[in-house]
Order: sequence, then structure tokens, then C-alpha cells
Amino acid sequence: MALANLLTLIDDIASLLDDVAALTKTAGAKTAGVLGDDLALNAQQVTGVGVDRELPVVWAVFKGSLLNKTILVPLALAISAFVPWLVTPLLTLGGLFLCFEGAEKLLHAMLHGKSEDHGQADHTEAPLDEKTRIKGAIRTDFILSAEIIAITLGTVQGEPLATQVTVMALIAVAMTVGVYGVVAAIVKLDDLGLYLSQLQGGGLKAPLRAIGRGILRAAPWLMKGLSVAGTMAMFLVGGGIVVHGFPWLHHQIEHLVAPLQALTQVPAWLTGLATPVAQGVAGLLAGTVLALVFMGVQKLRGADAH
Repeated sequence: MALANLLTLIDDIASLLDDVAALTKTAGAKTAGVLGDDLALNAQQVTGVGVDRELPVVWAVFKGSLLNKTILVPLALAISAFVPWLVTPLLTLGGLFLCFEGAEKLLHAMLHGKSEDHGQADHTEAPLDEKTRIKGAIRTDFILSAEIIAITLGTVQGEPLATQVTVMALIAVAMTVGVYGVVAAIVKLDDLGLYLSQLQGGGLKAPLRAIGRGILRAAPWLMKGLSVAGTMAMFLVGGGIVVHGFPWLHHQIEHLVAPLQALTQVPAWLTGLATPVAQGVAGLLAGTVLALVFMGVQKLRGADAH
């Protein structure tokens, strides 16, 4: 009797693990797009940090990201169980915040550049300190993590609670370790290039030195590219969330891009970009409106203070 019970338990565990593996693979595939945006955004956040502080900053944001997911996983399960209608509004607010942050960065860069062109740059503004940078990165990670958790929750909905918890925990840990492991490798790429370029001797070391010099030349451009990609990702991810949060807007964009997607003489991958680009434009517009309102309120408050 005891042996039969043990065999039944082992069979149940095996079935659970099989379900978990299959669902984790599915959820991982669905969240891959957000993962790419997450990577670009977090690599961007470390841009401009002192060389000796790059890894400590990545480590601090990594710990903050784990804490975010520790909060989000049980919160998502609770919301899904008790107030499922609240998921979409919360995600939409998060998407609007991402768009706002992206637009604020663009407007700041444009206004700052314009003032420099006229010799009126504000030299009193200090660069972001490390704590502010870390807080901003963790805040952005919270929104992207919320989307990853929401996508994963949609994949496991209807499954037993144990399966839901296991899959969501695995996705949360795997995504965090994967993203910040790659971010750490990217920010230390220039150190690798310097090490390789200083190798002494002949043989294989000569081509390695050439690779090192190539890495050193490419690293600044890579970081600039990641900074641009990170800002674009804010609009693409945020715009996508916002558009899906408003069904009428989602239908309007679908109607708008339908003629483009119907073009047979254009490659499918190119027409497939129409929807994300339209969503990104929507995110840019929404973020710009919010950023301008925010800047206007700040100016009014500053005027009142004087």
C-alpha cells in the first residue's frame, strides 16, 4: 500500500515537472520580445557610470529586480484570483509611465542640445548620481517585469496553483539572471578589449590583440547604440501596452496597418514591423503629451515658489 502511494506520488511529481517544463518553454518564448527591450533599457541605465562602479551598479539593480519579481509574482496571482479586471488598467498605467520616461529623456536631450547651440547651457545641472540611476533602473525594471509576469500568467492561467507558482518563479529567476548577466558582460566589454590589446608575444596573441583593438573601437558605439535602443524600447514596449489597454485604439491601429500588411511585393518581415512601429508612434505621442504637461506643471510650481 505504501509502495503504491509512493509510486503515485512520484508519477504526480513527474507529471507536474513535465507540465512546468512545457509551460516554462512557452512562457519564455512569449516573453522573449520584452526580454530584448529589458536588456537594451538596463544596459542603457549603466551608460555613463564610472568604470570601477559598473558591476556594483549592475549588482544593485539585479537585486532590485529580484525584489521586484518577489513582489510581483504573488501580487499577480492574487490580482488574477480576486480582481482580474485590474490587470489591464495597471499594465496600461505602467506603459504610460514608460512612454513618459522616454519622452522626457528625448525632450531633455533636445532642449539641452538647443541651449548649448546658443551658448546658454545650464552648467548647474549635475549628472545623475549613482543612487538616482539605480532607483530609475529598478523603477523601469518593475514595469518591464510586470509585463513579463503578466504574459507568463496568461500562459499558465487555468493550470493548478502549484504549476502557476513554479513556472512564474522559474521565468522570473531565469529572466533576471539572463538579462543582468548579459548587461554585466556588455559593460565590461571594453575591459576585455583592453586586456586583449595589451597581450604580449606572437602566434595567436597577434590576432587577439587586433580583436581587442576592434572591441575598444566598437565599445563606445555599442553603448551609444544601446542608449538609443533603450529609449526606442520605452516607446515600443510602453506604446504596445497602452494600445492593448485601449481596445478602440488597438482596432484603429489594426485598421491603419492592414493595407500595408496586405502588400505582397514587400517582404513579410518588413510588413510585420508596421504594427510595432505604429504602437511605438502612439507611445511617443502619449509620452510627449505627458512629459509636456509634467514640465509645464513643474514650471508653474517653480514660478509660484518665487
